[in-house]
Amino acid sequence: MQRQRIDKILSSQNIASRSETKNMIKAGRIKADGITVKRADEKFDPETTVISVDGQTICFKEYLYIMMNKPAGVLSASNDRYAKTVIDLLPNELKRKGLFPAGRLDKDTEGLMLITDDGELAHKMLSPKNHVFKLYYAETDKILTDEDVKAFQSGIRYGDVICRSADMKIIGEKNAFVEICEGKFHQIKKMFASLGANVLYLKRIRIGEVSLDENLRPGEFRELTEQEKTDILKRTKE
Repeated sequence: MQRQRIDKILSSQNIASRSETKNMIKAGRIKADGITVKRADEKFDPETTVISVDGQTICFKEYLYIMMNKPAGVLSASNDRYAKTVIDLLPNELKRKGLFPAGRLDKDTEGLMLITDDGELAHKMLSPKNHVFKLYYAETDKILTDEDVKAFQSGIRYGDVICRSADMKIIGEKNAFVEICEGKFHQIKKMFASLGANVLYLKRIRIGEVSLDENLRPGEFRELTEQEKTDILKRTKE
């Protein structure tokens, strides 16, 4: 990794702003490999240098990857003037600059949400051409039939929007799993609406080969494991 200014390193980890870093340096509070840092423009490789503040070693992470069980009533957005967002649910120590929800879930939709500051991974995960499938559980107000399954397989059209082939697996008279590799606005709700069904409850439970951690209650979160960072880009289908 390229060497970076110490003030940039601390700022990227949400430890201190650049101006705060200068004051900390003046007070002798920052060390790199055991040597007190003298200037804010000193450069270090954050992945190989042991950097400490007040004797506490910093665990540098170039990017954050957070799995959240998004609750209903919360926006999939980085910020909003009027409503609570998924970023608002994070503690201050994780609210790094550049964090965003990778992909959208409707306000009333629950389930697996990836929050990251890695734009490249998010693009790969969301791009339809990469065929990373997302699995949803849906409850509707209509008895679902094999004809509905075939309609999803053929590709649903609503208005001027054409959706790619999607897999539906009926698991109850009015409940189903649905897999898509797109993310059009209100897509699953509109796909069901085209069949005369209203979605009463919707939850995303898997992206690629990463399933929502069953131990996470709505609003709770944890960081992805190294394996999950790879698995989230896999193209698994049911």
